[in-house]
Amino acid sequence: MQSTFMPIEIGKRSLVAHQQGLATVGHNLSNASTEGYSRQRVEFTPFEPLYLPGLNREETPGQIGQGVVVERILRARDELLDKRIVAQGSGEGYWETRDKYILMMERLYNEPADVSIRGRMDAFWDAWQELSLHPADAAPRKAVLERGKTLIDTIRERYKGLKNLQNMAEEDIQGTVKRINDLSRQIAKLNEEIQKIRAQGDNPNDLYDRRDLLVEKLSSLINITTDTRDPDEFIIHTAGFVLVQGRIGRQFDLVSGIDTEGYSRVIWKETGEEAHFESGSLAALLELRDKTVRDEIQSLDTMTMNFIDLVNDAHRAGYGINGKTGLDFFTEHPFVTNVNGNYDRNGDGQYDSTYIFRITGTNKLEERAQIGLEGTITLAAAEGTVDIPYYPTDTVADVVQRINNAGAEVVARLDREGRLTLKGTPAANPANPDFVIRYVADSGRFLEGYAGILQNRGPEGAFRWDQANAVTALRGESGSYAVAPIAHPSGWIEVNQALVKDPFSIASGYGENGKPANPGNGEAALEIARLRNTVVMVGRLGTFDDYFADAVARVGLWGEQSDRALEIQNRIMKQLKDMRDSISGVNIDEELSQMIKYQHGYAAAARFISTFNEMLDTIINRLGV
Repeated sequence: MQSTFMPIEIGKRSLVAHQQGLATVGHNLSNASTEGYSRQRVEFTPFEPLYLPGLNREETPGQIGQGVVVERILRARDELLDKRIVAQGSGEGYWETRDKYILMMERLYNEPADVSIRGRMDAFWDAWQELSLHPADAAPRKAVLERGKTLIDTIRERYKGLKNLQNMAEEDIQGTVKRINDLSRQIAKLNEEIQKIRAQGDNPNDLYDRRDLLVEKLSSLINITTDTRDPDEFIIHTAGFVLVQGRIGRQFDLVSGIDTEGYSRVIWKETGEEAHFESGSLAALLELRDKTVRDEIQSLDTMTMNFIDLVNDAHRAGYGINGKTGLDFFTEHPFVTNVNGNYDRNGDGQYDSTYIFRITGTNKLEERAQIGLEGTITLAAAEGTVDIPYYPTDTVADVVQRINNAGAEVVARLDREGRLTLKGTPAANPANPDFVIRYVADSGRFLEGYAGILQNRGPEGAFRWDQANAVTALRGESGSYAVAPIAHPSGWIEVNQALVKDPFSIASGYGENGKPANPGNGEAALEIARLRNTVVMVGRLGTFDDYFADAVARVGLWGEQSDRALEIQNRIMKQLKDMRDSISGVNIDEELSQMIKYQHGYAAAARFISTFNEMLDTIINRLGV
């Protein structure tokens, strides 16, 4: 039976419902500028009516309604659009980070012409050209020294600039990993709180918003995917593993070693496995540090090593006007102090490796002469070894070119006396040292008897770097090979102090039959000056000018690529976020219209209660019963 006072209850429910609606509107308006907030909507539903179907129900026509209640408060959100934003966020984070670093690298390379490495090197060649014209004068010798010092200082500055970029990337990697670990912990904690609130039947909209915001921030750091199929166990995947699963947030750790030059590798803390990321800020930082900047440093080191090696080769054979010879113009710090290149690589106190940078044959070769031999040269490559065949009709120049084009991490050239020289190049694998010849073998007799590099042919006569005293496999004496330089020679080379103290020791001419050059002989200085336009660089580059042109063009193309890619990513993300804002964002005008609606509903409910109260007053107090 319907109660006499039931309309009071209906009015009360209406007041409570519209008051909740007004409170929700106020909550939306208060958070209109809150990052990640999604507007909320109150969903009204009629309260259960009286007289549900049954045999004992009162014979009253129709079901009697009991007012309105708030069934739930929902947030306006498109889950598919959210997943699209999360997937796209890693791409934007990758290019945003890369573009920032490439811009700094461009500024490093865009030096004024008169103070650039290229400008300093041109001045260095000009000084040698002047010395070749006036070999007996002191002024040109001092100019050669000063311009040599200035050039080396400029190369060092370029190296320091690149190394600083690498160190900056390392610091950013450490900070990013710390941020990722913090986000995974926060998301896992939110998952736990959300699960508790859902278990009580409530809808934690604000916690959902907070979690979605953290996930979006995480997506800009690493590439992630989310799995919401189980509402009680929100899951985040990355790098082929589960990063967050419900209340569990897994962590990353950083480890470093000698093979990484002290830089950190990102590993999973639980398993120790190295983590690999496809995109996001962390992937960009790792690629910049370990690939982009490292390659640029190696390229600078390669140019520097070729430059000082060729200058020293020409200078060592020349004579100063004081009769001194055999001096290098540039000095570098060797990686090992042992004259045979022996090195204790595993740190057990015993020599176990041989670090040799250059090997020179004992025999003088004619560049255009046919070798008349057949066999296969085997050299170390980035992965394993590479085989280089040679045939009787090949000339010496053909074999040298074939070695340089084989993709090995060993290159060849003929020195000024026609002797075959093999040099180590930077290693593609960070675990291998730069400028170290790791393996040289020949199934025939080209490297053995013809060039005079190896003692024996075949695998048993091979030069192997992974053993001590490997130089016993070489034919020449100690002067026919050079130990590897200290890591990154572009940061350590300097002008020979013996020449600084006595500029008259600078070689300007070549002697004959073991006799010093006469004071007017400028052949040595002229040969060094000719290196400017001589094809000396290995691989696809030809001259030192080609190196500088290629370096500037390469960095410029990287800058253009990153700038365009970032612009595209920003436009895509803006479009996606605009779509999300149109769904989830708080519109002030819309909220004000909702507020007016709830206000009128509240006023109507209050008026309804007041009216029914007057009716009850008539029945109770005025019937006179």
